[in-house]
Formats: sequence, C-alpha cells, structure tokens
Amino acid sequence: MNWLLPEHIADALPAEAAQIERLRRSLLDLFRVHGYELVMPPLLEHLDSLLTGSGHDLKLRTFKLVDQLSGRTLGVRADMTPQVARIDAHLLNRQGVTRLCYCDSVLHTLPASLAASREPIQLGAEVYGHAGPAADREVIRLMADALSAAGVPAARIDLGHVGVFRALANAAGLDADLEAMLLQLLQAKDVTSLRERCSGLDEPFRSALLCLPDLYGGVETLAAAARTLPQLPAINAALDDLRALQLALPELPLSFDLADLRGYRYHNGVVFAAYHGTFSSAVALGGRYDGVGRAFGRERPATGFSMDLRELARHAARDQPAGAILAPYSAACAPLAKAIAALREQGEIVVELLPAETAIDGPRCDRRLVECDGQWVIEAINRDG
Repeated sequence: MNWLLPEHIADALPAEAAQIERLRRSLLDLFRVHGYELVMPPLLEHLDSLLTGSGHDLKLRTFKLVDQLSGRTLGVRADMTPQVARIDAHLLNRQGVTRLCYCDSVLHTLPASLAASREPIQLGAEVYGHAGPAADREVIRLMADALSAAGVPAARIDLGHVGVFRALANAAGLDADLEAMLLQLLQAKDVTSLRERCSGLDEPFRSALLCLPDLYGGVETLAAAARTLPQLPAINAALDDLRALQLALPELPLSFDLADLRGYRYHNGVVFAAYHGTFSSAVALGGRYDGVGRAFGRERPATGFSMDLRELARHAARDQPAGAILAPYSAACAPLAKAIAALREQGEIVVELLPAETAIDGPRCDRRLVECDGQWVIEAINRDG
C-alpha cells in the first residue's frame, strides 16, 4: 500500500496546515518585534557537526545516511538548537548579545511519546552572549507571550536548576554510573529506589539527594531548599538565580521543581517547562546551556526555548476559515479578470472556476461574483436556495 506513511509520520491536511502556518507567521512576527532574527539552518549536516559537544545526547534520535558526494556520514537534524549555536559561534561571530529564532521540521528516529510525531516542527528563540538571569527572564517571558498569542496560555511554568543536583553529585563524589542512575530515579521521582541507591552515601549529601523529589511547589520551595540543602556555593547561586526570576516575573504562574532535571547533560543552569490546561506533557521547554558553541570554536553563554508547532496547533482553538468568493472562468473577460485581481489584492480568497467546473470541494465559498448591469459585484450564496 504505497499511500501508507511510516509510523508516527503524518500529512498535514488543509485545516491543520492552515493552523500551523497561521501560528508560524504570527509567532515569528512576535519574535521579530522583540529583536530576534530568523535563521534557516540546513536539514542535514555532517554527523560530527550535529552531534558535537552538547548535541551528543541527540545521537540516538538522529537519522544517519551516507553522502554520495563525499562518502562522509551525514545526519538529519533532530534538534535545531546546536545548528543555531554553530551559526552564532562560527558564522555571525558577533561580540555582543545576539538574538536568533528559527522554525522548521526536525526528524526523530523514535517518537518522544506514543502520541508524538517523529517529524515535529520546531519553533524556538535563543539569546547568545549574556550570562545573567536577565536573559533567562527575557526568554521565559517571550515563551509565555508566544503561548498566549497562540491561544495556548501557560497554566504553569515549572522552573528548576541543574546546578543543584550537579553540586550535590560533585560534593558526594559520585562516579559517572551512580550519577546517571540517581538522575534517572530523580526524574522518575522513584523515591524508594532512590533511597536504596543513596544508602552508601555520606551525610549531608544522602539526605539532600533524598529530599529533592519533595522540593516542588510555589515560592516556599526556595525557602525550604535553603533550609534543607547543604550550604554549597553552587547551590546558593542556583537558588539566587531562581529567586531573581521569581521576583522579576510576578505576572507569570511560576512554580519550582528541583528534581526536574530534563536535559541535564545539555543544560547547565536554569531549566523551565510550560504546561497548558489538563495536558500532562509540556507545550514548551527551555533552559540555559552556556558553552554550547565551544565545539565550534567560540564559547558563549546561551539560553532559549523551543516548542513543537504541530503540537501547539493541536492545542490551539481553530479559527473559522474565512469564506471564499466563487468566480466564473475569466480568460475571455477582461473586466472579470480585473475584478478578481482587485479582490485578491485586498486579501480576499477568490476561487476561479475552470471550464465546465460547476462547484468546488475546496475552500468554503460563501459569496460569488456575478455580472449586474455590466459590473461585476459580490452577492451572498444562499445555501438554502
């Protein structure tokens, strides 16, 4: 059956495609008026470029193929962020703060969830060259504005900081295997297994690791963390960053989760996830990833967020499509052709019937062009007549 697509790959039919395109245009325009410049990285690159440095965690999600010209292994991008970091570090090479945005398809070897597409349309914005919490504040606020503009406002924005767990792991002297295991258990909030794996650790680090799953909730979470966690400089700095964001973004529904360590190998500071309504999965994700450009010859602080435009379009309310105007075939009638052109310049959808065509199955036509006393005028289509 040649018409069947691979699993977790789907066409976007007219209504969905129109919704995706409407969101793409409006959100990229939103980014533009905030000073973010659009970049368009290629669909595929040499594999070692896509997976260099911070991109290495994408290895299992990246499709690979052989370049027939060079014989080198290429990869189809699974995430555009490393590509944008390469553009900032190697091509633009600016000295000051750079704001970039992007929107295009990526491809995953496996879906992120049972309902997810393997071809998300990744939309995102990044700030390069500023290490302070002000840049994190800017991208979190822009993320919230983008979700509101899409009609999918954030009901909750969870903030975390990978520096807390990293500081505890270093102070406790965890080897790489145990660190990876504890990271997995914390992400799953598997407290029973976490307690077993931490049994041989020294205090106060054992107790601190065990309390991380309970450190979630409102601003009181930060006060509880300050009382409970060891007074390590890296932990104090992480909590200060989170307090600064809480004070700087009073209008947003912020909450805190110190066991939310998604992207731990990729991020190195504040991480955040936005949720909408009753959906269990985040509709937007982001965080700080300083040094992402190191592998491309220029280490720069960076922070940003991304979202799947396909998923966002499914959550957003569908606009009623604008009605179209039905016009007769105009090849032999210059006044009719002129009237059609004028309407299209005004933004109207005009569907011109082909010879012998009497009706269309495409856009919903609620008006038509008719000739009246030598003039082409618009009249409503009476569906009941």
